[in-house]
Amino acid sequence: MSTDPNSQDTDPQSTVSEAERSLVPFQQQAEIEHERGRGLVLVVDSDQEQADETFFSLQKMGYVPHLANQGEAAIEFVTKYPFDLVITELGLEGFSGFDVLRQIRQINPFLAVMVLTSEASVENCVEAMKLGAADFVSKPLGKEGEGGTSFALFKGKVRAAIEGQRMEAHRQRSEVARTNDSAFDEIIQISEKMSQVINLCLQVAETDATVLITGESGTGKELIAKAIHKASLRKDQRFVPINCAALSANIIESELFGHEKGSFTGATQSKKGFFEHSDGGTIFLDEVGDIPLETQVKLLRVLENREIIRVGANDPIPVNVRVLSATHRNLEELVEEGAFREDLYYRLKVVTVRIPPLRERPQDIPLLAKVFFTHYSELYNRRFTNIQRDALFALMAHRWKGNVRELKHTIENLVVTAPGPEITYTDLPETIRLSRQEPAQGETTIESLVGLPIKDVEKELIRHTLKNVNGNRYEAAKILGIGERTLYRKLKAYDLS
Repeated sequence: MSTDPNSQDTDPQSTVSEAERSLVPFQQQAEIEHERGRGLVLVVDSDQEQADETFFSLQKMGYVPHLANQGEAAIEFVTKYPFDLVITELGLEGFSGFDVLRQIRQINPFLAVMVLTSEASVENCVEAMKLGAADFVSKPLGKEGEGGTSFALFKGKVRAAIEGQRMEAHRQRSEVARTNDSAFDEIIQISEKMSQVINLCLQVAETDATVLITGESGTGKELIAKAIHKASLRKDQRFVPINCAALSANIIESELFGHEKGSFTGATQSKKGFFEHSDGGTIFLDEVGDIPLETQVKLLRVLENREIIRVGANDPIPVNVRVLSATHRNLEELVEEGAFREDLYYRLKVVTVRIPPLRERPQDIPLLAKVFFTHYSELYNRRFTNIQRDALFALMAHRWKGNVRELKHTIENLVVTAPGPEITYTDLPETIRLSRQEPAQGETTIESLVGLPIKDVEKELIRHTLKNVNGNRYEAAKILGIGERTLYRKLKAYDLS
């Protein structure tokens, strides 16, 4: 067999084995992920001889080819693996090459698709290009004189298709990146910990990876989910939030996946579920840990196969939905207890975003308090001017078990009940004023810090934080929301051991 990739008389001495044709999930996942961006190509062709020809030609060019002989199998592979190019025959039986092209454009707009056909009519060319095909190649491959395409031309088209799609992906992502920051405008923060959260969210927003958002109640998990959606390529489609804990076990499947008329008592007509309603957009499954085990099996199927089956139906319905989920519960513990499926857990947490509780980012409390203060002052037409500094210090010292939600409701209550024109320390609820134990002799209190320069306040904050963690600088840096090197510099500057 010739080793020249431009040769036109290649005659494979062997056909591609069944093992080479298959893409076995889990076995090849690591290998394929490793090949991301290195020319992973899927060939979809029911003509085995021509498919083998294309396969070996791509190998000679230095690409990593895989084969599928049906359109349905091709779509399944595309949903699971990061191909850089799909070369599909148009004349597939049942699920045509046009169908493959349509669905691929929905699943991954950055994936280049090239059409391979023996019927190179003008109509086919126009239709394929309208659907987003990167190029059109005439069969038989390597037989230019018989109306086909030479290997030299095929090689050039493959390279151009992959490179062109990469450039288009870069252009679109750059355009999205310019608007990404505004998507997170509602996230009020100045702390390093929350900046890290937002940077991670920006990184994953432009992908379709499933994201598990964890954090205590009231930390703003839905707000983060909305921001990820707004920063994604799906931003113009629906964002559908679902509180799974609010759906009873006997209706949750119907609500998520829909049902057919007559499938149960009271089902007087067919109904779309939330997944169908979210098609093209993002669904946010809040409190996903409360989904019953029997429903978890069906949710896993949706994530793996991108299709749902309505209650009372047999035929699957394809859906193109990005899934974000959130929980305040420890899913690993639920897995150990047998209350949550391990395979679903790992499928949901492709990326995990942990939102720190408010007590781990006290730097954000004054900013959040002032934003809420301004909002409710205008809402209730109360002529408040300020929150006094000692009141802000007390708010920063509180543990905030309800996190941002509790802080928001507290500020609203103060705006409604305080005499004004300022919010003072004495206006605060007793639970906040007395939230810390009486200080030991010589211990710094909030009141004693009032009027001090900010550097002295910072020095006391660092000193007490170190004391609370028994001098562990790593833990102290985490609690303060700063880097270890920054902490070391401040310790030296403030002469703290």
